Amino acid sequence: MPRNLTPLARKLRKNQTPAEQKLWQALRRKSMSGHRFRRQVPLLGYIVDFACFDMRLIIEVDGATHSTDEEVAYDRRRDAALMAAGNTILRFGNGEIYENFDGVLETIWRKLEELRLRAPP
Repeated sequence: MPRNLTPLARKLRKNQTPAEQKLWQALRRKSMSGHRFRRQVPLLGYIVDFACFDMRLIIEVDGATHSTDEEVAYDRRRDAALMAAGNTILRFGNGEIYENFDGVLETIWRKLEELRLRAPP
């Protein structure tokens, strides 16, 4: 795994998938309950699709590259490492973004509210 993931993260930001672009339009500029999200950001040796650092929420958008047994196993190891550091992860498939966008946004909003209520004052 490369030590400096910033150049790769920049490249991924410039080449987002259409599903990632659609979700980013809804998450950017604190439009989700005032929470700030960053996209394609290095975190703990990985690049996560979207991260809300104040709520420790990571959102992943899975396309066809997350379908083989090897890729699924990698995602499990990655999720375990990110969750062990205190993060919560939501995963959505491209199809969910296209077919149930309002439901995806509601799920994100509900998770943000749940995390906000659990956060210490």
